[in-house]
Amino acid sequence: MTKRGLIAVFTDAVLLLLVLIVGAVCFFPFGISTAGTVSERVYYSGDKESGRVSLMFNVYGGAEHIPAILDALEDFGVKATFFIGGCWADDHTATLREIASRGHELGNHGYFHKEQDKLSLAANREEIARCGALVKALTGTEPSLFAPPSGAYSENTVRAAESLGYRVVLWSKDTIDWRDHDATIIYTRATEGIEGGDLVLMHPSKETAQALPSVLAFYRERGLTQSAVSKTLGL
Repeated sequence: MTKRGLIAVFTDAVLLLLVLIVGAVCFFPFGISTAGTVSERVYYSGDKESGRVSLMFNVYGGAEHIPAILDALEDFGVKATFFIGGCWADDHTATLREIASRGHELGNHGYFHKEQDKLSLAANREEIARCGALVKALTGTEPSLFAPPSGAYSENTVRAAESLGYRVVLWSKDTIDWRDHDATIIYTRATEGIEGGDLVLMHPSKETAQALPSVLAFYRERGLTQSAVSKTLGL
């Protein structure tokens, strides 16, 4: 068999495995918790006394800007959390693996960036499970945090995430960098009123990469430690 044929066989095998995994978790939802209201089971921030803050990057695009972001984080010796979109990961495997190889935390951002608050329990579970299975297959790392696209969620979303062993994470500060491509505005939104426990939402963009060193320097000057989301949440 040729090398191309072997690659095709391997790819088919991985896809078949993903289908089986997703099918299993969709039809056998273990460990669903209903303790507390839906909003009480979603994380928006961590302990204010922790002295930690977290940059969380939701990734469905901007692969070309991720190297600069990774370099800035490395220059400051800190780790962040990248919530990965499944269909993005499928097309940018090398970039995903580079994020993982640099020691950053990988989160789940759903497979197709759907409005999860409008999905059934089974459809929510499929979106989350499919992305998680792909990230694990490509990096060996199984995410444990889920950030719903656009911050849209419902009881079905949270129940689906919990049944798969995920905690649902949103944010306390939003740079809105996907809309406002201005490094100065991004810097201001990431630093103004910042305090321990804050989760700061970003996306890979040229302007975000430009603002990032100044943001990290500001945190350091204020005695705040930039950490992965799970550490800021104390998980």
